[in-house]
Amino acid sequence: MRASCQVARWGRKVLEILLAGGWALAPILICSAVALAIVLERCWTLRRKSVLPPGLGDEVRQWARSGQLDPKHLDTLASGSPLGELLAAALAVRRQPRELIKERIEDTGRHVIHRMERYLNTLGTIALIGPLLGLFGTVIGLIRMFMEVMAGGIGDPARMAGGIGEALICTAAGLTVAIPAYVLHRYFRSRVAGYCVEMEKQATALLDDLTLTPAAAAPVRPRRAPTPSAS
Repeated sequence: MRASCQVARWGRKVLEILLAGGWALAPILICSAVALAIVLERCWTLRRKSVLPPGLGDEVRQWARSGQLDPKHLDTLASGSPLGELLAAALAVRRQPRELIKERIEDTGRHVIHRMERYLNTLGTIALIGPLLGLFGTVIGLIRMFMEVMAGGIGDPARMAGGIGEALICTAAGLTVAIPAYVLHRYFRSRVAGYCVEMEKQATALLDDLTLTPAAAAPVRPRRAPTPSAS
């Protein structure tokens, strides 16, 4: 009971602060909602097991060695994960020369990376404009304060306090939204970069399996020197 009363009291205080921020706080609140939605969606989409399923690279290379490949199998592989899509693109042209397979991997990789980086530009934009929106609210609050001073003089401190409070609340709200958005934007970028390195390793290993000929795989035996014939 006591805890619920404290939560309700805290909620009322937060509501009072938001109302004191004025209409300039509305864009900041919208940006915070969008940033939260992007963070939750990217956290779910960029899970390691959904991007790089454990053991998938070894399993696909075993399929390639045994020749157990068909169009339905490749479609299932491509729709399962970003790594599966990259490996399926290489297997679809497995009978082509190495350069053509490598080019197909690179083309597919660009599309895969673009999808993994979806919404990150929006998150970075929110991190950039958050302080600017806070500064805009600060200017609006200061203008309101000066208008109150011009209308009624400096004899009423309450009128000045309203403008100052609006300015400070907007500044704090803009920074509160921008700082986590910037940190999470850099975090997701680094995670995508790490996934790209791992996918490149798996694709290179599959490319070697597809293009390595048995003759190249066999060890080269040194020739024996001819024995001199007995005269």
